[in-house]
This record gives sequence, structure tokens and C-alpha cells, in this order.
Amino acid sequence: MSVEIQLEWTPNPSTLKYVVNRDLLPFGAINFTEKHQAAARSPLAEKLMDLQGVVAVMLGKNFVTVTKGETGEWDELNDAVMSSLDGHLSEGGAVIVGEYLPARNEGESDIEHKIRSILETEIRPAVMMDGGDITLDRFEDGIVYVKMQGSCSGCPSSTMTLKMGIESRLREVIPEVTEV
Repeated sequence: MSVEIQLEWTPNPSTLKYVVNRDLLPFGAINFTEKHQAAARSPLAEKLMDLQGVVAVMLGKNFVTVTKGETGEWDELNDAVMSSLDGHLSEGGAVIVGEYLPARNEGESDIEHKIRSILETEIRPAVMMDGGDITLDRFEDGIVYVKMQGSCSGCPSSTMTLKMGIESRLREVIPEVTEV
């Protein structure tokens, strides 16, 4: 079965987003920045990270975000990514190995729960539209620590997104938040 792939540009010039016409994950996203991580969890990500110039792969519900390093040009790399995606998915290749369970913090505080809820319902979907992902790492002494992945990692506009968007929204709803 042939797969439809739509290329989308992201705010990060080193990252492209490939939207496919099928679900890759049930929800959320998983990010790979090392080949050995990909080899252990995702045959698809491993195949993409084998392409010369690819330094990171993020799998989302129905998209793949590919980040290139300093080597390689998008013209050539894009063709290789499209071909790998089409071949792997058309052949019914596995996207992930084992059960997909994103990390959840047990015993989180009420404030962490509120932060996670706002990230999941308001912020994360918008960030994923640009080929990235954001998750709560922790909340300590009024400071929210987040992990930005995919096109957000190293993106020139990620600082503005953090300060003007995410931080202002969290401070508006949760007075205990002083900084992101």
C-alpha cells in the first residue's frame, strides 16, 4: 500500500517535517538523537538516521521530523528521506518496537499536573504543527523546565516561543510559575 507524504517546512532551517496519511504513534512523540537509541526502539528512525547528514528524527502521531547536521544538502537529503519513508511504510515496516508508553511522572504535584495539562492541551499541539515537541521535565522553585525536541531543538525562534508564548501562558494561569 503506497503512502502519501507531504513535506512541510518548519521554523528551524535544519529541520523538515514529513506528514504521512497514517498513524505512526497512538499519541505524543518520541525523539531520537543517537543512532543506538533509534536501533533499540524504532526501525524507521534507525533507517532515517542511517542517511548521511541526518542527526535527529522525531516521530509524531502522523508525521516524522528530520533534522540535518552541517553536512548534506536538503535537495539530496529530502529525496533520500522521502524514498526511505515511502519504502518502509509501504512495506508495512515497524515504526516502533515494543509497547509505546511515553514517560509519565508519578507522584507529580498539583502544580506540575496543571503545567502538564496546559502543555498537553494548548501548547504541545501547536508546537507539533511546526514539527516539534515540548514536554515537562520538572518544576522547581517557580521555574518550569521543559524539553524541546524535533524542529524546536536549536530553532532560532524557540527562545521567543518559550518566553513570549509558553511562559506568559503558564504565568497567567499558574501564579506559582515565575520562569520557563
